[in-house]
Amino acid sequence: MFAPDKNIRKRLKSLELHLKEENPVLVSAVEGFRQLSRIGYAMGLLAPSESYATQISWWPLISVLGTFSAGKSTFINNYISYPLQDTGNQAVDDKFTVMCYGGEKNARTLPGVALDADPRFPFYRTSEELDRVESGQGSRVDAYLQLKTCRSEALKGRILIDSPGFDADEQRSATLRLTNHIIDLSDLVLVLFDARHPEPGAMSDTLAHLVGATKDRADSSKFLYILNQIDTTAREDNPEEVIGAWQRALAREGLTAGRFYSIYDPEAGVPIENEALRRRFEWKRDQDLSDIHQRIEQVSVERAYRIVGALEKRAHEIEEHYVPEIRGLVASWRRKVLSWDIGFLAIAAAAGVSAMMLPPAMADTMKSGFNQILGNPLFSLAAVVVVTALTFYLHFSARGWAAKKVLQEISTRYSEEEGERLARAFRRNTRVWRSIFDPDPAGWTRRNRRALTRIVADANRLVQVLNDRFTDPSGKRPIEEEAEPVENEAVTGEVIPREQPV
Repeated sequence: MFAPDKNIRKRLKSLELHLKEENPVLVSAVEGFRQLSRIGYAMGLLAPSESYATQISWWPLISVLGTFSAGKSTFINNYISYPLQDTGNQAVDDKFTVMCYGGEKNARTLPGVALDADPRFPFYRTSEELDRVESGQGSRVDAYLQLKTCRSEALKGRILIDSPGFDADEQRSATLRLTNHIIDLSDLVLVLFDARHPEPGAMSDTLAHLVGATKDRADSSKFLYILNQIDTTAREDNPEEVIGAWQRALAREGLTAGRFYSIYDPEAGVPIENEALRRRFEWKRDQDLSDIHQRIEQVSVERAYRIVGALEKRAHEIEEHYVPEIRGLVASWRRKVLSWDIGFLAIAAAAGVSAMMLPPAMADTMKSGFNQILGNPLFSLAAVVVVTALTFYLHFSARGWAAKKVLQEISTRYSEEEGERLARAFRRNTRVWRSIFDPDPAGWTRRNRRALTRIVADANRLVQVLNDRFTDPSGKRPIEEEAEPVENEAVTGEVIPREQPV
């Protein structure tokens, strides 16, 4: 009864087989999510077609956001060393493009349904979300998504997502919803701005969405803000002024700390004739690109911690958020039911008082009939059955009316997804066999509470296992010898002070 459907079980099994080869530590995390999902099924927080394990990305996921002219596609092509994305000064692509490794020699573009129907990718069942935003949009999933494969070593073991530009003042709600979805799933979010637009104040709406909505997130450290095409400032030699203008614009949206990267693509950039100036720009570009690429390489490590952290977060969320919320909803329902019951009792009491005030002739007739019923066992039993049935009918009618009222309150108080989850859990608490005075929500049993405690403890243990893999406080682990990288001036650049002539 409280179990996932066949597709979920099959998907988790496939995930475990993959992780045994790629990252065995995370196999235990899959089991933790499986146990946590059992609690979710028991409490009504999850439907059989859902699992907490499917609500996160198990593959390192990197998203690239920005305006249409910020050079997102050029940056991606440069990183994967392959012209996979179309480039241009105007909006070239208005779809979310998921890029992953492919074994074929030539790159391949697949329709959005390839993502919508495959649970291994981050846009699984996106058509359902699109229909919730606007009826009929789910059938147009190909207009929003596409999947591209490429035999690039940079894509091995990770997924890249290129988003549509953000220059329109009013974005389609479906596009913004998908953007928020990939931000939540991503391990790293690269936010690119265009240095050729030196008036960031004119892009206040874009900044508000890309920056203002992310600064207060608990995972705000995964956002890298990049000023692209900084070479366009070489003619006036004023990169500091442009960077300062953008930093002030970000500060107005609340982002007052953090590093601001500045890069450009030399192949698509503006030629810089002054050699000293060119070397200075190249050095800054190479330094920032190197840091960005190193951060991308760290995503696999951060992914493991993110998944384990998500397991613990979900466990605490059930106990600290959903249990109190469900208790509050049930308490509201209980008060409404009791109000109806008291109303029925008041009506019955009023009827009894009215009977006592009837004229003597009518009172004697009623008393005679009542005595006849009491004098006949069969009539007495029938009367008890009728009164009991009427009492139960009125009480359970009150339960139903009160439940409808609470469900209406849920739909107005909570977001669509949260409301659907809480409504499903609330309905489980209003089933016929459950008393309105049950102290705990349905499924919140002692056994499940102990299981939740074990899940949190196991998550902490997995963090320690990851720490043992990546840290060595005692210094007892043998040092792994690494070959020294060969310096390449064309790649690494050269530090030349601004005032030093060449």
